[in-house]
Amino acid sequence: MVTPPLPTSHTEPDGSAVLRVLSYNIRSMRDDTTALARVIAACTPDLVLVQEAPRFFRWRKKLARLAAASGQVILSGGAPAAGPAILSSLRATVERTEDVLLPLTPGLHRRGFATAVVRFGGARLGVLSCHLSLDTHERYDQGGLLLDRLAHMGVEHAIAGGDLNEGPGGRTFRRVATGLQDGWATAPWGGEHTWTRSAPHNRIDAIFATKGVEVLGCGVPLDQPGVTRADLQAATDHLPVLAALKIPAS
Repeated sequence: MVTPPLPTSHTEPDGSAVLRVLSYNIRSMRDDTTALARVIAACTPDLVLVQEAPRFFRWRKKLARLAAASGQVILSGGAPAAGPAILSSLRATVERTEDVLLPLTPGLHRRGFATAVVRFGGARLGVLSCHLSLDTHERYDQGGLLLDRLAHMGVEHAIAGGDLNEGPGGRTFRRVATGLQDGWATAPWGGEHTWTRSAPHNRIDAIFATKGVEVLGCGVPLDQPGVTRADLQAATDHLPVLAALKIPAS
């Protein structure tokens, strides 16, 4: 059975906005970047929450090329956020951005958040991209920091997306999902599992939203126009998560 398409992006007469948000671990663009750009472009997102953006030699140029090839611009993140990044379409009016480095545990990889506050029509939205730790204790603390960061962005409505490095049964995933709506659990659409790309069997990538945001659909964009299985397998070692969200006017 073919998955029906998600709603397209638009602004309602009351100033609310329907947005398409993509969360995607791109594995430092070490795979087929042409396929990666095709997948992103075919999803026609308003926001792309990236994990494992390039962080080292010419990282900004590499990310800029991906943004341009997929019809996006860079808002924040990359090396200054230790990997997470946020891209957006030209529909967004950017109010502010901030890259956040999280406390470093000796011997573990540095982690961070890419954040932004944007407007689409009359809708004002806080945005956060994350890639949480492989260490269970550090990951749980980072889940709490994620919730704290969203709560202190000074916005009524916010979303977060990323690679949580654990599934819905994990305590960090549950911690985040207790404070926010889990997009897939709220309005499942498309495919569920995001890892691994060759035989997906676990959902470790997700998009979350605060309670006032209406989730119209969320899942892996399988069988959508322009998104091929070949490109999904060639682009990176994760599958992307796409959500359609209705953001009330602020």
